[in-house]
Amino acid sequence: MNIEEIKFGEDGLVPAIVQDARSKTVLTLAYMNKESLKLTLEKGETVFYSRSRQELWHKGQTSGNTQKVASLHYDCDQDALLVQVIPTGPACHTGSYSCFSDSLTETSVKIESHRYQILDKLQEVLAERKTLLPEGSYTSQLFQEGVDRIAKKIGEEAGEVIIAAKNDDPQELSMESADLLFHLLLLLTDRGVTLDQVFEVLEERHQ
Repeated sequence: MNIEEIKFGEDGLVPAIVQDARSKTVLTLAYMNKESLKLTLEKGETVFYSRSRQELWHKGQTSGNTQKVASLHYDCDQDALLVQVIPTGPACHTGSYSCFSDSLTETSVKIESHRYQILDKLQEVLAERKTLLPEGSYTSQLFQEGVDRIAKKIGEEAGEVIIAAKNDDPQELSMESADLLFHLLLLLTDRGVTLDQVFEVLEERHQ
């Protein structure tokens, strides 16, 4: 990225849309000036400019809710940024996963779903659980126990899939396969790998 190509406004700022790289959920809209953008690229974590406090703001410096930068793009007009991040903790000062949790309208337009939309939805939920770690959540417990526990769980579920297949029971095989896919998604989320990355590998191999 050539910072000199960015078109900062008359106030010296450019809007930055912050998106969870895993779930694609928009987390917040913030602003950067040239200095905060340089610091973001140098640190690998988001640094914004607070319009209310009139100062630089390293996200999570005091709260610990940092945002590791996965990618940073600017739009075709070069006057807006898209920052994809791996968040540690909530993005919103209210403690919510995203600042965009309230709605002014109810969806009235039917959105055509694709066959595997549930996988996107699951990764969105898992990314939120990984970020917030709500108490009493099964997934939160696995995230806290770490990759070894999650990997062991995948091994257990894979074994149950094999047993179901040997039993020649389609219903049992469907249920055990769902459990295996869920825990695989959980592992991918824990390691910061997106479904898009997995699909890209499959597409490359197919070609």
